[in-house]
Amino acid sequence: MEITLDKHSANQASIKIKLTEADYQPKVDAKLKDYAKKANIRGFRPGKAPVSMVKNMYGTSILVEEINGILGESLNSYLKEQTFRVLGDPLPVENVEDSIDWKTQKDFDFEYKIGFVENFELPLDKNIKATKYSIKVDDKLVEETIENLKSQYGNSTNPETAEAGDNVYGDLAAAETSFNKAVSLDLTKITKKLAGKFIGQGKDAVIEFEAKDVKKGQWEEAFGLSAEEAEAVQGALTFTIKNVNRTEEAELNQEFFDKIFGPDQVKTEEEFTAKVKETLQGNYDKESKVFTEEELKKVLVDNANLDLPEAFLKEWLFKANEGKVTVEDVEKEFPIYAKQLIWSLVSNELAKAHDIKAEHEDVIAKTKEMIREQFAASGLGSQMEDSMDMFVDNYLKGEEGQNYMNMLTSVQNEKVLSFVQDKIDLEEKDISIDEFKELLEN
Repeated sequence: MEITLDKHSANQASIKIKLTEADYQPKVDAKLKDYAKKANIRGFRPGKAPVSMVKNMYGTSILVEEINGILGESLNSYLKEQTFRVLGDPLPVENVEDSIDWKTQKDFDFEYKIGFVENFELPLDKNIKATKYSIKVDDKLVEETIENLKSQYGNSTNPETAEAGDNVYGDLAAAETSFNKAVSLDLTKITKKLAGKFIGQGKDAVIEFEAKDVKKGQWEEAFGLSAEEAEAVQGALTFTIKNVNRTEEAELNQEFFDKIFGPDQVKTEEEFTAKVKETLQGNYDKESKVFTEEELKKVLVDNANLDLPEAFLKEWLFKANEGKVTVEDVEKEFPIYAKQLIWSLVSNELAKAHDIKAEHEDVIAKTKEMIREQFAASGLGSQMEDSMDMFVDNYLKGEEGQNYMNMLTSVQNEKVLSFVQDKIDLEEKDISIDEFKELLEN
């Protein structure tokens, strides 16, 4: 057997494998004899058919099977010996096998395309600069949150007439386009001038106004119309009130405190305000951690400066998912795939270089944390703790074990990022909620 490597570029190559009869014939002969011992051929007792007859009947299929086995094993062994990292799977060069005469040919030549990246190192030192963001919850956000909670948990009433801040339900009609639809209008989401026409009005009142009185975006946000419906609303309009809905704010009392945080968790307004701030800060700490880690990934990926074999990977992705995706799908999704692939290479390199390992116990702990958060969000909380081990086991066995591998990768990434932050020049920066939103938009 002869295997040769021909590098076409810095990240793509072809591998040629030449097989002679001596490479495969012993295995083919052994398989033919084994078939002959088991074959049940008409006219012969079981296992007594001549090997020559078995060869005529099954020889070609056995030959193809054994050569494919030799190719797969040899190719894998050869690639493991190389210093570069193979990406995807080797792709057979098309039309090579189509030209083979399996009946008479003795020597065979096969060719495969591969994509790879050379081994690389990513030194961690103060030359790598990144920012660790910390979102600070201010008193304004706490006050806004409490006001929203008071409205959310308040009592709903249907007063006789509308006031500022109410919702009015009724029929919106445009005579010019024959548009008519029952809608719920939030008076806080239209202009004060237009909202003033509804103030003091009650059931069966008809409010007249012009489509131009409604600002861009308010048709969707305040009236709940689709973009298509908003285009149909033109000229003179009427709104016939059918009902007025008002939410009276909840009082800051023990009943309200218990609804938000559970029985007797807080007992005074001061404790409630502090608990709201603590909860908000905890939530934003998680968000800032995720954001910081994503930004750090970008920095590490940029510093790795890896050049992917883009053409090869696109071809491999298309063929590996043949029938499920189009060439256009691959082109569209490739930038996302490429970023994830480079980060995976970087994370694995750093884990290997610094002996960072994701242990089984880490996977269990992280899975428990995830499940607890899901329970808390659904209101089940600590009452499910006794069955936690069962939930963890069921989840990690899901998707034929892929959930476990995904969690293992997630743990490794977290450990790598934590390790990196201690080695590089990491600037800590406090930001407000508004500044954080700006960062997300950019």
